[in-house]
Amino acid sequence: MTAELPPDVLAWADALRRAHYPPDRNRLRAHVTLFHALPPSAEDELRRCLAQITAAPPPPASISGLMNLGGGTALDVDSPELIAIHGLIADRMHGLLTNQDARSLRLHITIQNKVSHDAARTLQAELKATLSRRSFRFKGLGLYAYEGGLWRPIRTFSFRG
Repeated sequence: MTAELPPDVLAWADALRRAHYPPDRNRLRAHVTLFHALPPSAEDELRRCLAQITAAPPPPASISGLMNLGGGTALDVDSPELIAIHGLIADRMHGLLTNQDARSLRLHITIQNKVSHDAARTLQAELKATLSRRSFRFKGLGLYAYEGGLWRPIRTFSFRG
């Protein structure tokens, strides 16, 4: 499950991802992951849950800096409201979450991964000089299915409030 970015932020972050993510590993557009591995058996409940949640206004957010991933770089995303939404969904999915999905969430958009620490530090230094706070509102919440190494979109639930 992802938080869907508005078109302008998506275009900007995805251009960074295409420029800096190893091309043989870049199979997704820029995104904010909320959950990595929810079971397919929970899809109906997730659909009901997301329909309720997205009846509200879109949560505000901002790109607040850079995140060092060791062998990569991400844009740090600040959104207390989205963290609260994640908590609501986690409560509904209690007992179904993997250890990775049950941990505290650090919102981010990965723009580089699986590179050397030196390459990551070089990009971080380059971006730090030009990166400024960028405010936006999330467009919706997306469900995806992992199939044979690729992600298939199931449905996007747009915020409406």
